[in-house]
Amino acid sequence: MDYSINATYFTLEGHVELEKYRYVYFLITLTVYLLILFCNFIVVYVICINKCLHEPMYIFIAALLCNALLGTTVIYPKLLIDLLSERQVVTYEACTFQSFSIYTYMASEFTLLSAMAFDRYVSICKPLQYASLVKMSTVKKILFCCWFLPTCENGISLILTYQIKICKFNLNRIYCNNNVVMKLSCGDISVRNAYGMFIIVIAIFTPFIFIVFSYVKILTVCFKNSEYFRSKALRTCIPHLLVFISFTVTTCFEVISSRLDSNIPHIIAMLLSLENMVIPPLLNPIVYGLKVQEILNRIKRIIWKRKTKIYF
Repeated sequence: MDYSINATYFTLEGHVELEKYRYVYFLITLTVYLLILFCNFIVVYVICINKCLHEPMYIFIAALLCNALLGTTVIYPKLLIDLLSERQVVTYEACTFQSFSIYTYMASEFTLLSAMAFDRYVSICKPLQYASLVKMSTVKKILFCCWFLPTCENGISLILTYQIKICKFNLNRIYCNNNVVMKLSCGDISVRNAYGMFIIVIAIFTPFIFIVFSYVKILTVCFKNSEYFRSKALRTCIPHLLVFISFTVTTCFEVISSRLDSNIPHIIAMLLSLENMVIPPLLNPIVYGLKVQEILNRIKRIIWKRKTKIYF
C-alpha cells in the first residue's frame, strides 16, 4: 500500500472495535503508560540519588528498569497516536525499526536478568570473592554487553528483514512484530526463519539455562547453611525470581502468539502480544520497590519529607 512515492505503508488491523471504544482504549493505555513511567522512574531516581545504593545489585536493578522504559517507549506513544487516528498505518522502515527495538529490549532484559543472577550467585556462593569478581569496572563491562550483544544480534535480523519482498500490507497487530511481518512476504524466508530460531536459542534459552543453573547452586548453598543465612539469602533473591518468572512467562506467550497467530482467536492473540509490554514493566518496579528493603526505606523517606513540607 503506497501513500507516497517510494514509501511502503502497513495498515495495523489488530484493534478490536476501535471506533466504538476508541477513547476507552486511549485512557486505559495512557494510564498504564504513565504508571509504567512513574513506577520505574521513582525506583531509578531513588537508586541514583542515594550513594549508598551505588552497588552492583542496585545498579543492575536500575539498568533493568531503564531497559523497560526504553522498550515501552517504542510502543506506547505510537499506540496512543493510532488510537486517536482515523487510519492506523506505519511505514515499512518504521515498522521494522519498531520490531527491531522490541526484540532488542526483550533480549537485553534476559541478559540483564542473567547478570543479576550472576551477581546473586557470587554474593551468596562466593562471598569472600565478591569484591574481586564483581568490581564496578566489571559491572560496566557487563552492562555494555547486555545492550551491545542483543543490538548486534537483532541488527543482523533487521538487515535480513529489509531484504525480503513484501506482497501484503495488512498487519494483524496493533504494533509491529517481525514474525508477523514475515507472513506478509511472498519470497523465500527460510534463512530469516532459521536465524530467528537461532536468536531465540541464544537470547532466551541460554540466559534461561544460566539463571536456572545459578539458582540451583544458590539453593544448594542455602540448604547447607543456617536458617538465618537461608532467610537472608532468599530474601535478596525473591524479587529477582519473581521478575524472571514474570518476564519468561509473558515472553513465551508473545512468541507463541506470534508463531501461531492464525490458530488462536484474534482477541486472545492481541492480549498475549500486549501483556509482555504491560505486566513486566509495571510489575518490576513494584516488586523491587516493595521487596528490596533498602529501596523501600528510601522511598518512604522521600514520601515522608514531602508530607512534612506540605504540613509545614
